[in-house]
Amino acid sequence: QVQLVESGGGLVQAGGSLRLSCAASGTTFSINAMGWYRQAPGKQRELVAAMSNGGNTNYADDVKGRFTISRDNAKNTVYLQMNSLKPEDTAVYYCAARRRDTYSYDYWGQGTQVTVSS
Repeated sequence: QVQLVESGGGLVQAGGSLRLSCAASGTTFSINAMGWYRQAPGKQRELVAAMSNGGNTNYADDVKGRFTISRDNAKNTVYLQMNSLKPEDTAVYYCAARRRDTYSYDYWGQGTQVTVSS
């Protein structure tokens, strides 16, 4: 069992920055990747960024060059640095963890709201 807790969301103006944090606890040895998803009103949840235990990363096309995912494995924490924010980035952001036995993102946080004003 893994628990994920997100923090760092808020209201910012376009062009501003936020850093999201996600702390994992429980059976963290069962995790082989962590990532960030987001869901905007009326839209499906989409992958924003992910990083495997080995350091491989994956980004959505519309955040490349603006967002950076990082992990501190010793602290079981993943971060999402978001720069040059746009109103289109407004969404609930969810932290997720992938199980090494199933390779599926079975663990999810409760989400943190990010709102970007124009």
